[in-house]
Parts: sequence; structure tokens; C-alpha cells
Amino acid sequence: MLPVADDQPRYSMPLVTYTIIALCGVIYLVDREGGLFGPNVVFADLTMRPSAVLSITSTGDLFPLVTIFTSMFMHANLMHILGNLLFLWVFGPAVEQALGSGRFALYYILWGVAAAGAQIWAGPTGAPTLGASGAIGGVMGAYLLLFPSNKIELTVPLLLFTAFVLPAWILLGAWFAFQILMPQEGVANWAHAGGFLAGMLTVMILGGRNRVLKGRDPDLDFA
Repeated sequence: MLPVADDQPRYSMPLVTYTIIALCGVIYLVDREGGLFGPNVVFADLTMRPSAVLSITSTGDLFPLVTIFTSMFMHANLMHILGNLLFLWVFGPAVEQALGSGRFALYYILWGVAAAGAQIWAGPTGAPTLGASGAIGGVMGAYLLLFPSNKIELTVPLLLFTAFVLPAWILLGAWFAFQILMPQEGVANWAHAGGFLAGMLTVMILGGRNRVLKGRDPDLDFA
């Protein structure tokens, strides 16, 4: 199932969301010297290696900390980047509108860092990690608390792109449960889960849905 749209009205241009999408696309192409396929070449040393991050206290080399940030803008292959950016395209604009572009940019990075921390905790000797999915997990966690009843349009490619609609809370809740209960080999499921929980925690720290959306969403009536 792939999300293709939500029903949240747009009152402003989600510039940060679109910028992140464009940046990831440019980095993907440059990383492959202009090609769409093949391994990452130019920025291969900027992927995050959990063991390297944990070794900074003994080696004194702080460069692995930089890779926590660089890795969240890199992707392994074409399907990886297309899937991630599709989810950001669907869920990012509403969350950016709710938080404001400046805060959204800051929280996006923090969600990515939280996702990396969760992955390091779960697999300290694991394989190199890259991808925007941890930070996008944060976007989805925030979306769940801010717009739980929104309708998400989905399509199923294997069923000739049959379209149907689900409430956001069902789709996002199922997505989170899948990360925890059905981890996949070669997929940073704990990064996804960690980012998702960080997104939810951010909304709670900011005072919850009503406080975040008050004055930002004309369609909502607050008591």
C-alpha cells in the first residue's frame, strides 16, 4: 500500500518539505555521478556506521557524528528514495503547516537524530545506515497526533493501482506496529520506530494537538 494524498487543506506553501525532497533528489543523483541506478559512490563515506559512532569516546574522532546528519539525506537505491519521498510528500506539508516552517526544519533534523540513536541502540554493531525514513518517521508520528482523523488515499500497485481511503490513525498505527512486530532484514526498522516516537513526543511536549493547531488551522473549532 502506498499513500498518495491526504485531505488536509493547505494554507501555505510547504517550502521546507519541498526543499528536503529536492535536496535528497540532487544528492542521490550526484552520489551516482548522474545515474539513477547503481551504488552510492561520491558520498559513500558519509553513511552512518553505528560502531564508528560508538567508538568516538575511545578514538577521539568526531567525524562519525557528522554522518548521523549526512546519512539522513542519502539513499541506497531508486526504490528506497522514491518510497521515502512519497511518504514525505504526503505527510510533510500538513505537519510543516501546523508547526511552522522554521520549527519543522529543526524538528525534522532532531527526529532524524533520534532515529539514528534508536538504530544504534538496537544494533550497535549493525551495517551502515542511510536514508531519510527515520526523520520521515518523525513526520508521521507528529501527523498521527495532529491529524488522526484525516483521510489518507492509498493505492495498491499489485492490484492494478486500486485506490481506497483509510483514516490516518489506522494507517499510521499499522505502519508503526509493522516496524516493531515484523522487522525486515536489511531495513532500519528501529530507526523508523524511534523517529516515529520522537515525532509523537514532540507534539506532546508542545502541548498537544489543540495547542499546536490553535490559530494555524481555520477549519478547526477549539473550545
